Amino acid sequence: MNKKNIYIWQEINPFLGLVAMFITQDIIMKIFFKEKSIINKDFSIPNSSSVILAPTHRSRWDGLILTMAMGRRITKKDCRFMVTNSEMKGIQGWFLKRLGCFSINQKSPSLSVLRYAVNLIIKKKQLVVFPEGRINKNGNKIPLKEGLFRLAKLATKKTNHITIIPIGIAYSEVPPKFRSKVSLSFGEPLIIDKDLDLSIVQFNEILDKKMHKAEMAALKNVGR
Repeated sequence: MNKKNIYIWQEINPFLGLVAMFITQDIIMKIFFKEKSIINKDFSIPNSSSVILAPTHRSRWDGLILTMAMGRRITKKDCRFMVTNSEMKGIQGWFLKRLGCFSINQKSPSLSVLRYAVNLIIKKKQLVVFPEGRINKNGNKIPLKEGLFRLAKLATKKTNHITIIPIGIAYSEVPPKFRSKVSLSFGEPLIIDKDLDLSIVQFNEILDKKMHKAEMAALKNVGR
């Protein structure tokens, strides 16, 4: 992948971003969902820390829910989503690329994509990585991918701290239906630095427990 594509990814179209925010947050979300709630949001992030959001992945609505909770209206930062190659095809891909999303080959990520993701982290952008790697509609227990840990460890070589925020997202219906409820719960942040002495397995076990705990709170909030 050439440098030109990397530069295209870095630029979020400001006009398209405003229009997309208005249409999705002020119209579509308000019409589709009967109730939207965010819980456990009283967490702190060190000023010097970069942030990676690590949510559960239950629906294609997840991206809009995350934007509602941690998008530019709340944090003054756009969520930069790392997505699969299949999601960046066609018209959808055209829009997603211009809204800050970028794709990765999960089986064999290219060095240019990894460098770009690390660059987002050290510049304190707001990166979103789905640790489960795919939509897991029913929340069945599946092993987390290794990519988030490897990415964070790479970034710690160039920045002091990285705060990983586990997030649980739950819907009152599976899949989400018209006028259903949705809840997002923040888990206890996980601080990563260059001195972290954990294996990938240990890290994923800790992250999985934090994501699961957050999701249980969200599920309770929507009556499941």
